[in-house]
Amino acid sequence: MKMNKWIIYASALGLISGFCDAEAAEKLHLDVASTRHLELPTLETGNASPGKKAAVTPPEHAGSTVFHTLYLPENWNPDWQKTGERLPIIFEYAGNYHPPTGSTGEPEDAALGYGLSGGKYIWVSLPFVSDDHQDNAIKWWGDLDATVEYAKVNVPRIIETYGGDPNAVFLCGFSRGSIAVNYIGLHDDEIAALWSGFITHDHFDGAKAGGGWGSPLAGYQAVASNRLMRVAGRPYMVGSNGASKQIRAFIDSAQTVQTNFYFHAVGINSIFPEGFPNDIAAHAHTDRWLTRPSVYRQNAWEWMNGVINRD
Repeated sequence: MKMNKWIIYASALGLISGFCDAEAAEKLHLDVASTRHLELPTLETGNASPGKKAAVTPPEHAGSTVFHTLYLPENWNPDWQKTGERLPIIFEYAGNYHPPTGSTGEPEDAALGYGLSGGKYIWVSLPFVSDDHQDNAIKWWGDLDATVEYAKVNVPRIIETYGGDPNAVFLCGFSRGSIAVNYIGLHDDEIAALWSGFITHDHFDGAKAGGGWGSPLAGYQAVASNRLMRVAGRPYMVGSNGASKQIRAFIDSAQTVQTNFYFHAVGINSIFPEGFPNDIAAHAHTDRWLTRPSVYRQNAWEWMNGVINRD
């Protein structure tokens, strides 16, 4: 009964709807049997174009070094407005600046969204806006309100400018970004209404305290539980390097039914048997595991395909 209440709530807000039609979904199908190694696109100068990732500073932040990155897949059609050919779009929050794991904290070095979409979706890495609004914060949230507002303004703008499918809008994140999927992405009803599905990897909002912002834990978890309820029945993949009883226990405590949650334990060490560091990842705490073929990538892509194809 509790979940039914939130499904009704979601329907009233227009959060639950169909995704792509069958023909479009087939073109976007991720080949789970693929043995292809993904090469992450590098940041290039100039404007975004098919197969290119670019930095974008929106007009509200002109004169600053605040920016998001925008990748347009090779299958993106510049004439999408004439053809009506919209693509799924995946937004991402990056991890903290943490040299031991190779994380720079910058949007340009995020990798999870590209890997989850196999490079077939529009992919945007959103910033955490610094306290002075002049730069991207590479540790934690920066100015929380400004970071939330950045998403509220730019997510709809990007969708409408580049032909994102408003019914196939994913939010994902790794580490700090994983926490931010709920901490930022479900901050209030307005921002929560932007997304069609959610993906986290390593860490989860409410699972534990950290960074000086999650204490006392009981109070933090109470607020995090309220944020989690804004998921409102939408698809949610919760990933971690190995099983995470702590994350699952928190989700179990926050709501009585979790049929929309898929818990994805990833064997990072089996993906990188040569150990760490290697030429792809500095540490097992990484968002780059999807660049290599594995049963874990197959599982993730099967889930993505299922969400895109759902009625």
